[in-house]
Amino acid sequence: MSLNTDLTIALDVMGGDQGPLITISSAITAISHQPNLHLILCGDEIIITETLAHFEITKENLATHKQLSIFPTSQVVLMSDKPIVALRTKKDSSMRKALDLVHEGRAQACVSAGNTGALFSMAHFVLKNIPGVERPALISSLPTHDKNKHVFMLDLGANVFCDSHVLYQFGVMGSVMAEQVDGINKPRVALLNMGEEAIKGSDHIKLAALELTENKDINYVGFIEGSDIFSNKADVIVCDGFVGNVALKTCEGVARLVYEKSKTAFSASLVAKLFGSLLKPSFKKLFKTMNPDQYNGASLIGLRGIVVKSHGNANSSAFLSAIEEAVKEVERQVPEKIKTSLEHGFTCR
Repeated sequence: MSLNTDLTIALDVMGGDQGPLITISSAITAISHQPNLHLILCGDEIIITETLAHFEITKENLATHKQLSIFPTSQVVLMSDKPIVALRTKKDSSMRKALDLVHEGRAQACVSAGNTGALFSMAHFVLKNIPGVERPALISSLPTHDKNKHVFMLDLGANVFCDSHVLYQFGVMGSVMAEQVDGINKPRVALLNMGEEAIKGSDHIKLAALELTENKDINYVGFIEGSDIFSNKADVIVCDGFVGNVALKTCEGVARLVYEKSKTAFSASLVAKLFGSLLKPSFKKLFKTMNPDQYNGASLIGLRGIVVKSHGNANSSAFLSAIEEAVKEVERQVPEKIKTSLEHGFTCR
C-alpha cells in the first residue's frame, strides 16, 4: 500500500497475550513497509524502550525518529479485567490512552490485541456512535473457497441480540467496508439464517430481509446458511453478535482440529512421517489462511473513529495485518462513508 499523506495510528502495545514482544515487532515491520506511517506506542515506557533496543532503536535516536514515538502510560488492561471495571479504573492504561489519542485527533486509528470486552466499552464511551448508528458492530474478513477473495462478516460479538433495523444497519455498514476497503462494486449482502427459504428464521430476521430488499442501493442476495459462509456466495454476511461469535469460534476450533488430526495422521507410520515432512511447510501456510483468528484484524465499526481489534494470541504477522487493516480504513475514510451512507441512502462512492 502507499499513502499520499502522513498517517498516525495509536497502538495499545501492552495488549494481547504476549504484549510488546509481538506488538512492537509488528510495528517495526509496518513502518518499514509504510514510509509515511507514524505509530504512537502506548504503554510502559521502560518496557517499550527495552524492547525497541532489540531492534537497534535506542532511547536517544527514538527522540528524533520520524515514524515512532512513545506515549507513556502507567496501567495495563488485563485479560481478566471486567469491562466496567476497566472503564472506571484504567483511565491511564495503554488501551484507554490509544483511544483517547483518536478522540483528540492526534491519531486516526487505534489497534489493540487486548481485552475485547474492555476495548468495546472504552471505545464506545470515548468515541461514541456515528449519528444514526444504533449499535457498533465487530466485523472481520474470512477466507473463502476462492483464494483471491474473502467475505466480511458482522456482528462477531459486540451485540448479543439485534432487532431488524440494527441488522439492516449492519448490512449498510458491511457494504461500505466491502466497497471501500476491498473495492468491490455493489457487494453482495446476505443474512445468516437457518435456511435459504423466505419462510425460515425469526421475525426480526425476516423484517431485516424486507428492509434490505427495499433499499435498492444495497445488493441484497437473500439468506445464507452456515455451511455456505466460506462459499463465496456473498461478500458480506450479517448476523447478530451471539450467532456470529459462535460461528467464528466454531470455525477456529474446526481449523485447529483439522490441523491436529493431520499432524497425528502424518506421524502414524514411517511413510506417513516422510510424506508429512515434505508437506509440512505448505500445510502450515494453508492452516494460517484457514484459521480465522490469524486471518486479519476485526474492526469495531459504527463509531466516530477507527478501532481495529487483533486476536489476543495473534502472532507478529496477524498483528501486522491488523495495523494494515487500520491503514486501509483510514485511507478510505470508512467512518465518514458509513455516516454518509446512512444519511443519504448509501451514496458513498
